[in-house]
This record gives sequence, C-alpha cells and structure tokens, in this order.
Amino acid sequence: MDNVDAVVVGAGVVGLAVARALARTGLEVVILESENAFGTGVSARNSEVIHAGLYYPTHSHKARLCVQGREQLYAFCETYGVHHRRCGKLLVATSEAERSKLDDIARQAFLNGVTDLQPLEAAQARQLEPEVSCVAALWSPSTGIVDSHALMTALLGDAQAHGAQLALLTRVVQARPSSSGWILSTQGTEAFDIATRLWVNCAGLHAVELARSTQGLAATGLPNAHYAKGNYFALRQRSPFQRLVYPMPTDGGLGIHLTLDLGGQARFGPDTQWLPEGTHPSSIDYAVSGDRQAAFYADIRRYWPGLPDDALAPAYTGVRPKLGPPGTSYDFMLLSPQDHGLAGCVHLLGIESPGLTSCLALADEVVRMLKPPPA
Repeated sequence: MDNVDAVVVGAGVVGLAVARALARTGLEVVILESENAFGTGVSARNSEVIHAGLYYPTHSHKARLCVQGREQLYAFCETYGVHHRRCGKLLVATSEAERSKLDDIARQAFLNGVTDLQPLEAAQARQLEPEVSCVAALWSPSTGIVDSHALMTALLGDAQAHGAQLALLTRVVQARPSSSGWILSTQGTEAFDIATRLWVNCAGLHAVELARSTQGLAATGLPNAHYAKGNYFALRQRSPFQRLVYPMPTDGGLGIHLTLDLGGQARFGPDTQWLPEGTHPSSIDYAVSGDRQAAFYADIRRYWPGLPDDALAPAYTGVRPKLGPPGTSYDFMLLSPQDHGLAGCVHLLGIESPGLTSCLALADEVVRMLKPPPA
C-alpha cells in the first residue's frame, strides 16, 4: 500500500489549487481524479468569470475568499501567462422597482471590501455599452474573465513542478482513520488503498457523498446535496458588447447574464433548473434544455431589447452543487479538523460560484486548517 504525505480528491480548479499549495510547502502530494482528465466537472462548465465579490453576505466565506482570491487570481494569471482580461461588468436595473436592489448590492459590496463600484445613470451606462437598456447601473471594473482550462493547466503544472502527482480514473469511495492518519479506498481501472497523513475532499458534485463515506464524520451534521443545472446559449453573431452585463440576481443564481469569452463571443446563462431531490451526479443529463430558449429571449431582451430573433444557439450546461433546496442560500462549507474533530482532513462542500475566483484563497485556507495547533 502506497503511503504519501497528502491526498487531494478531485482535480477541478479548487482541487488543483489546493494540491499546488500543499506541494509548495514541501509535502508529497497525490491528486486522485475519478474522470479520465483533470478539470472536466464543475470547473469546465461555468461562465469563466473572475468575480469582484459584490453579492455575498458580510463575513461569509464566499465574500471573504472571493475578494481575497480575486486579486490573487489576477496576479497568478500575470505571473504564469494565463490568458485573462479585466473587462469589467455592468450590473443593470431594468425598471424603477429594481433601483433599490441596485442600492442594496452597492452597500453589500462596500461591506465586503469592494470599493471601486461606480453608480451610473442610464445615459452613462449607454456610453459604455450603447446596446444596453436600463434605468441605472453599477460599473464593476474589477470583474474579469479567464481561460479556465489554461488556469487549471498552470495550477497542475506548478503543482507537478513541486512534486505532486495526478492519478486519473481513480474514484475514492471511502476514507477511514488509521494509526498514522488515513486510508483511502479507491475504485477505477485498479482498486487500491492509499495511506496518507492528510487529505482534502475537493470532489465537487460528489463532495457531500464522499464526506458521508468518511468514517467518524457524523452524518447527522452534514447537509444533503442539491443540484441546480444551468443552461447556456451562445450568440450566433458578433457581439456588440465589450463588457459583461448582469441583471438582478435570482433565486439560486445571478440571473441570465451576458458574458464574453476571450475571443469576444457572447454567451448567456446560466439559468437555474433545479434537479429532482435524490438526483445522483452520475445520472445528470448535460444536454441543453431546448425548452428554456424562449425564457432566455425574454430575460435577455429586458437589458438588450435589440437581440435579434433566432440569434441564440444551444451552447453547454453546468451543474452547481448546492447545500440547500430552492429558496435557501448557503455559504461554502469548509469542515476542518477543528470543526469535526478528525485530525488531518478537510472537506470542501457546496463549492459553487465564486469557487473559481476563490480557488487560490481557498487553497491557502486549507493549508492553514491542516496545520496542527500550537502546543
């Protein structure tokens, strides 16, 4: 049985960032990934937005780690040559009734440490984006976009440069304490056990399931897993927008917003399509739901009335790991040894947006959590 210093379960953007951070402390790190490549899950199916940190409750993990992680991510991209752009975004109120929501978001952003938001009237917003329709807006210059696959490639490359190893097609099915740490049991092309002193659950959609299979971790204190599917549609023609455009947030998401890839193509989404209770990640259908298209046209035309007919094409879908049902709002759940009483393991649950933005800050947090308390 192999014996290593640390194991990270899951090779998405957060898992790779955690593995990199642990490897850079001098630990021997192995990353175990159930799929046949890194970054094929939640990290491959999102908007690729670097969030500023506007919406999240004061002092929440999401607020703190997003604001901290955003600047770390920009710096990382500059250092490692990851293609990104600080393009900014307009958050728009499309009716007078939404003005107060805009004010509420501005106040929350300031409490979160976002100090560069600029309130705009409709004419000022149109100076930035002539096609946009609104009664007022907030301009967020700190919002950006990033090539998420290039980011993950850079994180993995630096982790491997510090000795980390990646094992694909290896699903962890159980973790049990041992006299020297933990034993993780795996399935895949070859089932085996691996002994480790430390391990981190970064399993994305499977994270709650893996936490429940951890011996000694009280299942009664763990949340149930819920999943929200998000559809994306791409603009068939050249985009008239140079910046991101977001409507007011909705239950379970940030509304059907306009984002851009680094080639300038516009896409819209995600919407929020809650999957039935008891859905298992392995059974999720990732096909774009064509019956959602009419709602996309209606929502987009609230802030872009000039959207032509037949301009949208199905693009892709993603699934967000939630820790509560519709109508509830949950923070990231970071379960450390201090929380559950089991030395040497950390569980990261419900890591949805802004998980990509927060990945480096989350990694630093995990390293701190795994350090033994001072004598």
